[in-house]
Amino acid sequence: MDEREVDWSALPVELLLLIGKSIQSRIGVVRFRSVCASLRSSIPPPCEILPPFPLPLPFTGSAGRAFVSHRTFYRFKLPDDVNPNPSTCSSKSWLIKVEEFEFGRKCLLNPLPNLYFGFPFPKGINLLDYQVVEVSKEYELQSISGMPIVGVDKLVLFPDSAWNSSVKDTVIYALFHEGKLGYMKYGDQNWTLVDDLCHYDDIIVYNGKPYVVDNWGLVSWIDSSMKLIEFSPLLPNFGNQKHLVESRGELYVVDRFFDTQRRLHHLPKTFTFDVYKLDQECGRWVTVENLGDRVFILGKDSSFSVSATEFSGCKGNCIYFTYKDDNGVFDQKTCKIVDFQDWSHLFRLPPSWLNSKSSSKC
Repeated sequence: MDEREVDWSALPVELLLLIGKSIQSRIGVVRFRSVCASLRSSIPPPCEILPPFPLPLPFTGSAGRAFVSHRTFYRFKLPDDVNPNPSTCSSKSWLIKVEEFEFGRKCLLNPLPNLYFGFPFPKGINLLDYQVVEVSKEYELQSISGMPIVGVDKLVLFPDSAWNSSVKDTVIYALFHEGKLGYMKYGDQNWTLVDDLCHYDDIIVYNGKPYVVDNWGLVSWIDSSMKLIEFSPLLPNFGNQKHLVESRGELYVVDRFFDTQRRLHHLPKTFTFDVYKLDQECGRWVTVENLGDRVFILGKDSSFSVSATEFSGCKGNCIYFTYKDDNGVFDQKTCKIVDFQDWSHLFRLPPSWLNSKSSSKC
């Protein structure tokens, strides 16, 4: 079949609207509308980031208020006409973490939480000069002073898209240290537990629904009435902590095993991982022994995957993990963990951004 170029601006408005509305990230909507006048007029601008609103602290008897911090991971790449060596596109790609505030204020953070730096987003940087792809989002419950609320392991917002324009339509889910799953809606005076019997390890939004995994490896999704609907069988093995990761549209569970003998003077340390992918047709878990070029990144507030070929020097089939003083890079081929600092250069900021950074911290 002969290939021919298609003039996007000549597509019917109804089709452009369907395509535009299928984009969920704000940066994706902005780039779509920047292509031409036809695309710009086919869909409205993305909704602004939801303004912070006070939330009750999630513990009985706790005084004070909390706020939600919004952070987004992006892959930045110079366009081919700027990249001096387009054949090695990964040499000009960076993983950037941006904390967004009201009134358009942004702050750059290191994507690896234990290697913190933060300064205002460089002035004069036009995102349209880069190839920008949203990789993942994360949220953190913070006090008025900006400190994280102790006792909250993870936070997700649902729905979470460029078209969600009102906090009144948003449900906030939280995982607490003891594995309890709670939620609250705009206007609620207190947090409500979805289930106070099970211990949950992780929660993500996958395929337009919130999914949770308990400490036995049972994955469930939460319906509009806040009921848990079982989605998978139990895992064949039982590690110490489960992580939910979406990679190329597939749902994975990463089972982390701790060296629990080191309890007296140190927190438990990770010594290995098992990775599983759900075969939804057969209703069973399949052990994944090779991630190919994928890299799984497991953090306290988010877990996601990237392609190793998109970043210079990045090695596929690895799991980057970080939480407090337990961090490293697990190589699935060798089943060994190497020091995290040996790999931190893979996620540095573009040199021009570092040279232009402000001396004031966020």
